[in-house]
Amino acid sequence: MTEDERKSANGSANGQGKEPMTVPVKDALRPPLPKRFYKSASVESRDGAFAILLDGRPVRTPGKRLLAVSVIALAEAVAAEWEAQGERIDPATMPLTRLANTAIDAVSDKMHEVADDIAAFAASDLLCYRAEAPEGLVRRQAEAWDPPLAWARDALGAGLTVQAGLMPVDQPAEAIASVRGALAPLDALSLAATHVLTTLTGSAILALAHVEGRLTLEEVWAAATVDERWQSDLWGRDAEAEARMAERLAEATAAARCLRLLRSR
Repeated sequence: MTEDERKSANGSANGQGKEPMTVPVKDALRPPLPKRFYKSASVESRDGAFAILLDGRPVRTPGKRLLAVSVIALAEAVAAEWEAQGERIDPATMPLTRLANTAIDAVSDKMHEVADDIAAFAASDLLCYRAEAPEGLVRRQAEAWDPPLAWARDALGAGLTVQAGLMPVDQPAEAIASVRGALAPLDALSLAATHVLTTLTGSAILALAHVEGRLTLEEVWAAATVDERWQSDLWGRDAEAEARMAERLAEATAAARCLRLLRSR
């Protein structure tokens, strides 16, 4: 028996011949999910809002505030997320709850700052930076991006400058102010959802067009992913890129659903 064969035999006898099982680092570092501690979730009217209850007790946000929203349809959707949990509570499956927590704990105290951040996206809006070539991509961008920009100009008074290439362009101050003004009527939860759409798409104009009912989520997402879809058509599908896009779309879908439910009041 050779030395290598002896080592292999010894390894197998000691249970070391098999490749060791490994746990991905991100999974190993993730804290265990809390166990479900309640039987049922419900909604109750409290102080002019609709609170989420677990076995009759109000839920608190991470900031120890009452988890409550202004519209019963949204409250029922949040409660449904809690009701749908299994043996353990997984926040990743509760996007409306996460959004409500963010609005209550963070956005409600910093409405002006969040609105300013959304308006700042308009200063470097995705829709304003166009490809110089190839002609097919130039055409796709124009078809998807020109209509919402025209809407922003006509409906909001926000006429943004479009240019080819990625060099920064100074947008008219009055256009940015118009975008900022369009955000003023939004409550904390609507603002939080709008901020999510803005950061996911890279466009304050697309986000506002959805908030105002000018574009559906499907139209917003199609416009936001023109470049990615062009690359996919050109070079083929990329599993990792598609997985990342699916995650982004899931977040955008939750934000859009939140806005839709808020409008149902």
